[in-house]
Amino acid sequence: MHTVPDTMIAVGFDAPGGPEVLRPETLPVPVPGPGQVLIKVAFAGVNRPDVIQRQGFYPAPPGASPIPGLEVSGQVVAAGEGVLLPLPGQRVCALVSGGGYAEYCLAQAGHCLPVPEGLPMDQAAALPETIFTVWHNVFERGWARDGETMLVHGGTSGIGSMAIMLGKLFGLTVIVTCGGADKCAEALRIGADHAIDYKAADFVEEVARITGGAGVHLVLDMVAGSYVMRNLKCLADDGRHVTIAVQGGVKAEVNMAEVMRRRLILTGSTLRPRPDAFKAMLAQEILDNAWPLVAEGQLRPVMDRTFPLAEAAAAHARMEAGAHIGKIVLEVGLPG
Repeated sequence: MHTVPDTMIAVGFDAPGGPEVLRPETLPVPVPGPGQVLIKVAFAGVNRPDVIQRQGFYPAPPGASPIPGLEVSGQVVAAGEGVLLPLPGQRVCALVSGGGYAEYCLAQAGHCLPVPEGLPMDQAAALPETIFTVWHNVFERGWARDGETMLVHGGTSGIGSMAIMLGKLFGLTVIVTCGGADKCAEALRIGADHAIDYKAADFVEEVARITGGAGVHLVLDMVAGSYVMRNLKCLADDGRHVTIAVQGGVKAEVNMAEVMRRRLILTGSTLRPRPDAFKAMLAQEILDNAWPLVAEGQLRPVMDRTFPLAEAAAAHARMEAGAHIGKIVLEVGLPG
């Protein structure tokens, strides 16, 4: 059995700022409460919300660790009251509300997914945040079904690449936007049916051309702001617009007469503050529907770069630079 130490190394920050505010610190190892497990972290995913939290705009929800990190892979080393699965010793990946940038991390047992044989632990850490987000927003909130067409902004991001792959595995035609010809080529390699360089062409005009004027059934939007009305122009009648980030601004001007006339649906979500019970139900749906594709090797995250935990600042700088293709992860330790 693994001996859990009293202290651990974690990466946090004292005050919001640029990547340079991230620094290692020594903290007590957390103790799992009812329904929780303690994971010895192998790898931690780096996500845009981590950057926004570090900048001071996305604080941890009440009760969550203030340490950044929303997804981890590793080995369960202790379990709290009432936990039947996963068992100590089991390799898992998990969606967490914070605390991932550390040698040990608490997770709700119901938010853990087993790491199948053949799935490397760095890739396992790159899955939870994107697969939970895409599954909920594309298939649950966006009601996507086979035969439909979806427009995804940021096609080479972690979320964008997962949306491409899950969309194709479930019978969607996927159109993406990317910033530059090189990124468009990467998105096509990942599996997108069409990739639009938004720096060289008007994506509204290109969507109309690609779809023969019919429009798309669903837009997965990470920009918001001025993109919203442009996105609505891309939608077919009865189309759905799902916002999951506001990188272009929190406010948008919308022609509500157009929404009514064409019966459009505008929705969106943030996952981190949702109740534990909701995330556990979402994990079970993913386990039933999407995780078999992971176990069979059909679904693998697109990986960008791995940084040591102590170089989390460099990982954040890479994400902010926007040159990455797929997922950035931090190497923390090894299971066992």
